[in-house]
Amino acid sequence: MPLTFTLDPAVSPALRDGVLGLWTDVSNAGGAVGFVAPVTREDIRPELVRHLVAMAEGRHRLLVGHDAAGEVAATAFFSFNTHRLMRHWVWLYTVMVHPRHQGKGHGRDLLAAAADAARGFDGIDAIRLGCRGGHGLEDFYGSCGYKEVGRVPAAVRVAPGDDRDDITMLLPLA
Repeated sequence: MPLTFTLDPAVSPALRDGVLGLWTDVSNAGGAVGFVAPVTREDIRPELVRHLVAMAEGRHRLLVGHDAAGEVAATAFFSFNTHRLMRHWVWLYTVMVHPRHQGKGHGRDLLAAAADAARGFDGIDAIRLGCRGGHGLEDFYGSCGYKEVGRVPAAVRVAPGDDRDDITMLLPLA
């Protein structure tokens, strides 16, 4: 079953809980979304609150994918640049597909929906995203049209002795 994507959904308790559950499950499954397993919902809640505040202030926008049961199954947050010379591109953050939905093409669908949404943002020419090395994410994003445009070796310390590259990817929207 395909996911149904919504840009700027109404923020309700169900949506907040759904995103929090998704983020926790993805993190605990080894996903590279800002945390290292094991984590609890309470570990992630402050970061989600920061995202929600940025949404309320107009600095972030949320794309959410729901499965056939209406559960939050995927997310991506857009972050707008405040620097006047960089307002022509957006960052894509916290790109997640629930582990039970992985391997079904939903990640590609999420990225395609994100690109479609960004094309509708006034003055936006490209999407940038960062990913953690060691998971093959740059290959996945590359297969979705993103190009690797930067890499900082060992910039992400997952654990003592486990440093990963910080990789920047770019998708031109033209």
